[in-house]
Amino acid sequence: MIGWYAHSHGAGHRQRLVAVSRHLRTPVTAFGSAAAPEGFSGEWIELPRDDDGPVDRASATAGGALHWAPLHHAGLQDRHAALAGWIARARPRLFVTDVSVEVTALARLCGVPVVVFAMLGDRDDPAHRLGRSLATALVAPWPAPRDEPDGGAQVVHVGAFSRFDGRPLTPEASRPGTVLVLFGSGGRDVGDDDFRAAREATPGWTWEYRVPGSAEDAAGGEDVWTSLQRAEVVVVHGGHNAVAEVAAARRPAVVIAQDRPFGEQRRRAELLRAEGLVALDSWPAAPEWPGLLDRARAAGAGPWERWAPGDGAQRAAAFLDAAAGDGA
Repeated sequence: MIGWYAHSHGAGHRQRLVAVSRHLRTPVTAFGSAAAPEGFSGEWIELPRDDDGPVDRASATAGGALHWAPLHHAGLQDRHAALAGWIARARPRLFVTDVSVEVTALARLCGVPVVVFAMLGDRDDPAHRLGRSLATALVAPWPAPRDEPDGGAQVVHVGAFSRFDGRPLTPEASRPGTVLVLFGSGGRDVGDDDFRAAREATPGWTWEYRVPGSAEDAAGGEDVWTSLQRAEVVVVHGGHNAVAEVAAARRPAVVIAQDRPFGEQRRRAELLRAEGLVALDSWPAAPEWPGLLDRARAAGAGPWERWAPGDGAQRAAAFLDAAAGDGA
């Protein structure tokens, strides 16, 4: 049995659970503060929230040792009791955290080996160092070798993966001169005026949008994969999941890092530039867009092959099965 904690911010952590669990031989019970993600077939236990109602934020980091553990919060106490109670009943062979230093520490204190999904960025603060030091291994969903801190734990690079891995590509669906803007649900630094200015600066291109909450979004009920296949170039934020979906579709791209804790997306942009992709640390001025789209077109989709080889979820599952004792 494997226990798995999936953080509720954005969709990426839960979608990673779905992608990997499809290939696991070991049964999984997963936990999170939101409803079960679509496509997950294992047991899901929804945890009480630890950030609602009165919160003593001054105590939440325990003086910098942790990321979130506010004093006297009933939801925090109840969720940790639920996790510890399940561990005592189920006796899992392994616990996966994606991600939480506090859950990592709790599972390890209960005597269960923990594998942590690594995240990019400047994560050398005491809490992240604690999490890495407690982990049996880190699973890194980007290609090796890269200069990533290992904190004494084994780092297993499996490459990026997404829900779209393995889908057949349809190159004939691409419409030359079409730009797809793909921004997700985790918040954005870019406004509708920025989108319009970029479009107006590139009259030879047709722009389409999949941007939740944007006045420009006109996707309707069409799925993301169809939109990706139609685009010649995709403009995408630097989150792991969105970048992995563009990689799976093998579309030329302009990746724009958003402001996130620990500089995660800017570090990803740095790595993507090293692969030969067009990746920026912030949204560019409108006059830069014609050159950027031409650069993305020239770079093509080839650099995605190493970033997202197509079997990252299978590699992650094989490693976790082995760490759990091959189905024990």
